[in-house]
Amino acid sequence: MTKKKKPDAVVYNTETDRYDAALKPYATSVGAPVITPTDTTAWKNRSINKVNHKIKTKYLELKAEYERMMQEFEYNNLILNANFSFEPIIGETYHLYLNKKEEHFLSLIAPEHCNFNYVGSFLLNADQIWEKV
Repeated sequence: MTKKKKPDAVVYNTETDRYDAALKPYATSVGAPVITPTDTTAWKNRSINKVNHKIKTKYLELKAEYERMMQEFEYNNLILNANFSFEPIIGETYHLYLNKKEEHFLSLIAPEHCNFNYVGSFLLNADQIWEKV
């Protein structure tokens, strides 16, 4: 038994055996309203720019934090490998110098009171981390 073909004006899907005019993304009759797709290009471009800016800003923040942590690590490594014969007190400022053998040593003496090769001043914080002053 063969099915009778519907006229061209009738929107009938032979594969699903259903009338599917309401499911089409385009107008199916002369009297139907014109369907124009919304241009979302400008919205997408704005969204892309916002997301790119947000990600770049976050990346720069993380990069700056990483560089700060690496600098903190280097300072701590430098001081912990320096020569000193006392136990540093938390909250006190100490001064790092180079001796004649180009070895680092930590001292309580401020740079204006001595003639040593001054490297920098550091504070031991409550977390036992040396911070450059």
